[in-house]
Amino acid sequence: MNAARWMSVLILFLFVFSPSFLFGQRGSIRTVTFPSSDGGTVEGDLYGSGTRGVVLAHGAVFDKSSWGKFAESLSSEGLQVLAINFRDYGKSLPGSDPHGLYRDVLAAIRYLKENGIRSVSIVGASMGGSAAALAAVEAPAGEIDRLALLSPVSIDHPERMKAQSFLFVTSQDECLMPQVKEEYEAISGPKKLEVLPGNAHAQHIFASHQGEKLTKLLVQFLTAPER
Repeated sequence: MNAARWMSVLILFLFVFSPSFLFGQRGSIRTVTFPSSDGGTVEGDLYGSGTRGVVLAHGAVFDKSSWGKFAESLSSEGLQVLAINFRDYGKSLPGSDPHGLYRDVLAAIRYLKENGIRSVSIVGASMGGSAAALAAVEAPAGEIDRLALLSPVSIDHPERMKAQSFLFVTSQDECLMPQVKEEYEAISGPKKLEVLPGNAHAQHIFASHQGEKLTKLLVQFLTAPER
């Protein structure tokens, strides 16, 4: 076999057995940046396409890459998914508001809408759940479609949150479960509380025996027909 033919075979081998081909990862992901309202910069990974969007807001010990497998599941259902890094994570930079995590969530919602997304939902976990909840308090009515909160840390004024529907998820034996149930009871409108077996907290549920159930629950919630 001559050198040119060997080179063709090598290129084909590298393409077929590359990680992006095997796992469907980097090829369908774009990294984007956009400003927050207080002068910060938010970095995010954008998955898929479509006219319905989802913002993923991570917990304190995670970052945007932690959503990878779940984000792929959502994008395969026809949703455009934006997993963000909160300020001071990765290349995201803080603005003037020292308590501005919710501004990063709002900036992500507005980035999607400015780029052709008709409706935007949010999934927030732990710290990201609290930020998503405050975003739902501060956002104008109608800006957020669905809000899914995975064991959010303390929510101020949950009764003021605005979304078309709500999903709260917690684990039966985790310490935040009573608080999550209390916050759930405070909100009005279409809502559902799912208490899963075990003690895994927020995004850690994905790595537990309840991970598949959590993924299906969220996919069903986020892809249900719009009202």
